[in-house]
Amino acid sequence: MKSILLSWQLWAALSAAFAALTAIFAKVGIENVNSDFATFIRTIVILCALGAILIGTGQWQPLDTISGRSYLFLVLSGLATGASWICYFRALKLGDAARVAPIDKMSVVLVALFGVAFLGERLSLPNWLGVAFIAAGAVLVAYRG
Repeated sequence: MKSILLSWQLWAALSAAFAALTAIFAKVGIENVNSDFATFIRTIVILCALGAILIGTGQWQPLDTISGRSYLFLVLSGLATGASWICYFRALKLGDAARVAPIDKMSVVLVALFGVAFLGERLSLPNWLGVAFIAAGAVLVAYRG
């Protein structure tokens, strides 16, 4: 059982499931709420829940054990996450969840491209084919025909 909890595949699948629920819950939740304010509420909930998890599991880490470089990139990641959430909630406010979510998942394609361009990661031909299929699939699901 412990080995499955250490599997990146399990956590990635759970991430996908929770991301899907995020779209559905958010679409219903923002019905009569400004999308930016809804993002603010969501952020408070995440902050409180994660703080409780860190304290409850004893994973709190002293802030002086984190390098300046790590801080920089974590702050940049946080800013990107915030921008993503603001854009996502605004898109959900304006569009159908079934069309917004696939376009949001184009991030998978961008991660592959950025990983190769900036992190030196290498993708095989089948990997690139998968990236192309994800892009095509996202566009087809979002297409209003």
